[in-house]
Amino acid sequence: MASYSGRGVHGQVVHRLGARIVGGEIAEGEILDIGALGAELDVSLTVMREALKVLAGKGLTDARQKRGTFVRERAHWNLLDADVIRWRMETGDVGPLLRDLADVRSIVEPAAARRAALHRTDADLAALESALGAMGRTGLGPAAAAEADAAFHLALLAATGNELLRRMDMLLEPGLRERDRLVHAHEDADDPVPSHRAVLDAVRDRDPARAESAMLALLAKAAADHDHLTRGPRNDT
Repeated sequence: MASYSGRGVHGQVVHRLGARIVGGEIAEGEILDIGALGAELDVSLTVMREALKVLAGKGLTDARQKRGTFVRERAHWNLLDADVIRWRMETGDVGPLLRDLADVRSIVEPAAARRAALHRTDADLAALESALGAMGRTGLGPAAAAEADAAFHLALLAATGNELLRRMDMLLEPGLRERDRLVHAHEDADDPVPSHRAVLDAVRDRDPARAESAMLALLAKAAADHDHLTRGPRNDT
């Protein structure tokens, strides 16, 4: 499901309602008064209905005869949807989401690095090198640094030559950008280039075992860096 963030009035309504549902402001099972919500958001019933269709596609809402439109239970939400991931982050669910993301990455990315070493093309290497070059530029702000970091990992998925693995970007990209934005915002953040360079070198050398090992080391370092930089101040008294 594509992201609707920033797509005019319709996209703004999707975003505002989706964030309120995911954040718990509108509770699971709650019946939605479409007219009242439309008046609150100052949009027409047509815009409201179209927005609710989008949210229904993400598993957040449904409509039944005699019951009306309501918020579905979390078990039905499409937690892999890019917007749902972003809304979780925006509404304070960052910690659990990033822990889940780290688990998924530990399963997917080492195997992806191994496969990339076996199937990469010259174009794949160029994309990885370009992303790594962007990561190494001085003076990058948190957003640009996160963009470059995410680009490397998405290029690695593409280098596997597996279309389904490549589409894992729909799951990983929003979480990667948020995780990287948090880390790169710290002035004492460690240089990410060497650990990524180790992965790229192994992929270039067509060494699957070394590529997998390098990715495992990168993920371990990423987890340690995130824990260190986002841990609250210690109380040594």
